Amino acid sequence: MRREDFVHVFIMVAGVFTGAHVWEETAARLAAAGSAVHTVPLTGVDPDRSAHPGNVGLETHIEDVIAAIDAVDAASGQEIVLVGHDYGIHPVLGAADRRAERIARVVYLDSGMPQNGVPALATVPDQVLRAQLAERAEAGEREGVLAPPGLDGWERWGSTADLDEAALKRLTDLAAPQPLGTLLEPLRLTGAVAAVPVSGVLCARNGASIDLVQRLVDFGDPALAALAEPQVSFFELPTGHWPMLSGPDALADVLLRAAAGEGHRLRPAGADAAKPAHLRPFPLDVPELPRDRQGHVDLYVPDGVGPLPAVVFVHGGPVPAGARPSPREWPTLVGYARMAAAAGTIGVTLDHRLHDLSDYDRAAADIAAGVELVRADARVDADRIALWFFSGGGLLTTDWLTRPPAWLRCLAASYPVLAPLPAWGLAGSRFHPARAVEQAGPLPVVLLRAGREAPEIAATVDAFVTAADDSAARLELIDVPNGFHGFETLNAPEETIPALRQAMRSVVTHLTR
Repeated sequence: MRREDFVHVFIMVAGVFTGAHVWEETAARLAAAGSAVHTVPLTGVDPDRSAHPGNVGLETHIEDVIAAIDAVDAASGQEIVLVGHDYGIHPVLGAADRRAERIARVVYLDSGMPQNGVPALATVPDQVLRAQLAERAEAGEREGVLAPPGLDGWERWGSTADLDEAALKRLTDLAAPQPLGTLLEPLRLTGAVAAVPVSGVLCARNGASIDLVQRLVDFGDPALAALAEPQVSFFELPTGHWPMLSGPDALADVLLRAAAGEGHRLRPAGADAAKPAHLRPFPLDVPELPRDRQGHVDLYVPDGVGPLPAVVFVHGGPVPAGARPSPREWPTLVGYARMAAAAGTIGVTLDHRLHDLSDYDRAAADIAAGVELVRADARVDADRIALWFFSGGGLLTTDWLTRPPAWLRCLAASYPVLAPLPAWGLAGSRFHPARAVEQAGPLPVVLLRAGREAPEIAATVDAFVTAADDSAARLELIDVPNGFHGFETLNAPEETIPALRQAMRSVVTHLTR
């Protein structure tokens, strides 16, 4: 086949520490399918594009990509598809913004969503490392390099799921230092790239999924509305962060489909369709008690003589700051609170500021302040409190497991994340319930486990259960065998109601014993 006969030209840009070599297998499969492929060697990273690190910034790499675009004959009629993996999406977007009329599609391969004026540093997953690099930037150190990880350090940059020993060794042996300027220099966009069609390829074993992105859109944050536009499509691969090494055939197939305009389209928030999961009705009939709003806390107080025990329900996340209604008003959380009130306790929902994976410290402080606000209420028995966590809020159980106060009579969790996922950048943080549970002592823990949980989350639950068993923690497991993550509104009532009732009985028993 002559070069001018190729319909698509894939221009592919690798992530941190990696060069054009990572694309070899995927590029070969794309070429065999009849596409032209150009894997961009990045200055200062690829061996044949060496340069002094002080002279290499994001702008250098943008120019590398622009050169690859300009090398494609504009009169050939070939459609250029830019593919950016991880950090590579930053130079891809910078180049596409300046050559928007030449680009048929941009593919975000397991990457973030860079914004104008924000450096790639913001997407470094490891939060400790990100803070260290920010300090170096503030000190004016911009000409150094960031050393690549060793064989056992790649998990700090993304899930290595499905990489065999040979692939991981190859990744390590061929890794190159990353010039600091490429991470610290802000991305500058004019807005022209917004007109270019987009596809996102999500790697499920790195913690991303189409369902997760749809949920984020459903929260109603205007900043995410663009993800549901017709020109945006999504694909999902059941592998880790380096699909070009762990599944080159599947990746090539997805890239060809993306180039053809295929892929899953998201439902816009508020569209005339089934309500998003977090806004669907609670499956149990519960009394319509009014809420009593106190700051960032809502109380549902039953009739009766007080003071009464309280159950505080802690939502998951991250939840975009612009989500409306806010989590404490979601039907599921309100349903749980009213269910607790029907059982003779005070049900409480609260909002906390877990808007980003870097917000766990702030969210933990919000919860602690909310609990003290509840305990100070004259209607509440301050010595009989239970905390009930959901989903990504599961990491926030850590402080309460590590040092449970005497007034905390029970801790419960529904489909929780109980250890940081690989791409969350929290490996060195304190938020690790699977390690903290051994310090819980006599604190009763009620855990509702979803049988059809995402494998990555299920693994954290398994680790927690094993640690609890090894430490003789007081763990009560309540299984929902066919339950999905968020089973209250995703599974049939007959599958979930018995589990909800059993869990509530256990929590209330611990409060009233």
